[in-house]
Amino acid sequence: MAEHRLGFIGVGRMGSRMARRLIEAGHDLAIYDSSATAIQPLVELGATLFESPAAVGSACEIVMVSLPTPAVVEAVALGPKGIAEGSRVKIFIDTSTTGSVAAQRIARSFAAKGILAVDAPVSGGIAGAEKGTLAVMVSCPDEILVKVKPILEVLGKVFVVGREPGQGQTMKLLNNLLSATAMAISSEAVVMGVKAGLDPRQIIAVLNAGTGRNSATEDKFLKAVIPRTFNLGFSLALLSKDVRLCLKEADVLGVPMVVGNAVRELISIAEASEGPNADMSELVKPVERRAGVVIK
Repeated sequence: MAEHRLGFIGVGRMGSRMARRLIEAGHDLAIYDSSATAIQPLVELGATLFESPAAVGSACEIVMVSLPTPAVVEAVALGPKGIAEGSRVKIFIDTSTTGSVAAQRIARSFAAKGILAVDAPVSGGIAGAEKGTLAVMVSCPDEILVKVKPILEVLGKVFVVGREPGQGQTMKLLNNLLSATAMAISSEAVVMGVKAGLDPRQIIAVLNAGTGRNSATEDKFLKAVIPRTFNLGFSLALLSKDVRLCLKEADVLGVPMVVGNAVRELISIAEASEGPNADMSELVKPVERRAGVVIK
């Protein structure tokens, strides 16, 4: 077993897979989630269920979270019965995507209670979480990195992108902006090709052999769009949230986002037509609808 009990809060699609890897690596995991269904498989693997985030914070020196939005992260971290009310917690690791502003605000509140916050957002999706091949974007002081790096290496490759709160979050937003942009522009390109009479699999094969290849053509179209499974496991609502957070930070920094704003607009159109819980790969559907063709 690990030297200290490790806390993990938020065991949904990503969190459950990360928590499983930590248990299998020998960590004595204390967990909490609002969903009993999500918790049960991990309890069966040996995790211990606690009744609140505060209870996890009283059992563990290090508490990790994997949660959907900045508001939920703040509530779990600092709200009533939140992690900050725990008597033992010293380090808070956030693997969620919250943006730098929320991360800095949370870090300041924790610091007042003697708790150090670590940015550790992840990229690589459900498959990466299962395989332990996530990209983990860490920002924290060097003396804390020594303590948390062995834990985070269970989840994937650790990239130390900074020392200050929020820097890891900024890196994650850059990644997700590019991921969303690749999906958006690839949707338009492949729909155009199909309407011109080209075979979608041939389009993808040529793009992936040339300079047009990207994360959407190499993975998402073959896995989710052409077979019409739309099952990447990341919703349009979450994609929209990440892009909006990125554009907001860009505005504060004075960086123009002409393409980024166009991507946000297409995501908004897709959210309205397909629903916020639709898979991010369904971004292609409003483009297909306007063009009068279907990629298959």
